[in-house]
Amino acid sequence: MRVRERMWVGIDVGKAHHHACAVDETGKVVFSKRLSNGQAEIEALIARAGKAAGHVRWALDMTSGSAGLLLAVLRHTGAELVYVPGRLVNRMAGAAFAGEGKSDAKDAFTIAETARLRHDLTLITEPDALVAELRVLTARREDLMGDWVRGVNRLRDLLASIFPALEAAFDYSTRSALVLLTGFQTPGGLRAAGADAIAEHLRTGGAWPRGIPAMVDKALAAAAAQTIALPTEAAVAPLIARLAAQLLDLDREIKDLDKQITAVFGDHPHAARITSVNGFGPVLGAQLLADTGGDLTAAFGSSARLAAYAGLAPVPRDSGRVRGNRHRPKRYHRGLRRVFYLAALSAIRPDGPSRTFYQRKRAEGKLHTQALIALARRLIDVIWALLRDGREFHPSPPITAHAA
Repeated sequence: MRVRERMWVGIDVGKAHHHACAVDETGKVVFSKRLSNGQAEIEALIARAGKAAGHVRWALDMTSGSAGLLLAVLRHTGAELVYVPGRLVNRMAGAAFAGEGKSDAKDAFTIAETARLRHDLTLITEPDALVAELRVLTARREDLMGDWVRGVNRLRDLLASIFPALEAAFDYSTRSALVLLTGFQTPGGLRAAGADAIAEHLRTGGAWPRGIPAMVDKALAAAAAQTIALPTEAAVAPLIARLAAQLLDLDREIKDLDKQITAVFGDHPHAARITSVNGFGPVLGAQLLADTGGDLTAAFGSSARLAAYAGLAPVPRDSGRVRGNRHRPKRYHRGLRRVFYLAALSAIRPDGPSRTFYQRKRAEGKLHTQALIALARRLIDVIWALLRDGREFHPSPPITAHAA
């Protein structure tokens, strides 16, 4: 077998099987094969690639989930790894192949060709143990929050179909309102129970004690406003009670997970510096570390590159006579953008530097969202400076040795 100087291997990651395609300096396919997601076959693939070329760069379209074993084996051999986002694979596929056909082999070839032609792909580095654990925990929390939002929306839809007055009376993202629905879902049920039974059910269910009297009054007022029983009550009411109970269990699971995330995040050396910035709590801080790999300065080199990665650095879109037109980039990390946006949203509530900055932007004529995005961009600079200098945030500027 002829040994090439360089070779690029693109892998289309799958749950049970991967497909690998290797190309040389000219873009010619060296080999293309399907392999199972097992250690022996992955090691055999690495050995084959090592015999075919002196230097091999590996490119993957996934860095989590089913790619876990593949990444571990590649890292163990010291392989050079780059990440090719799925959006980029889809765009490059149109240039590499004619027609609309799709297969794992074509995707693997596209990934390999993209790695060969582009030099701006992100290197896949191995995170430390704490960051790897935070990635698992924050990914699980994101799944649970998605289930929570869907569940609450479904609950409100069911309740509005039989008892719209009660649906409008409470915020069903709170535990107390969900406790109420585990016992009462219809106007007739509330009227038959009476104030004392409703209050007792709320107390035993763990509702907020000080809010129980007001909740009882609002529930009975809603029941008095609807005297007609809808024909679907008998079928829908048990569904509402069951869904409310499931949401209460989900709420407990999310709270327990938040405690676990807080404990793990607290052991990271950057934890105190990140949470010293108003707007960043343990959960958002953990998400920041999980999305960036933990070492921001080594991964990005500057706050401007981090801002571009988070989609908070506008890029030019000039054409013809149009100059100075800037817009949000299409390629950015949506999870990281959300982290800084939520941090900015929390930071403007209390008085402080962030709120002052936000109000100044509003006074300049910016809309609420524009001012928040500007604040999110500023928070990137603040976080970057704190991690770079190894210090925590204080409203007053630090005293330098020269000033002292």
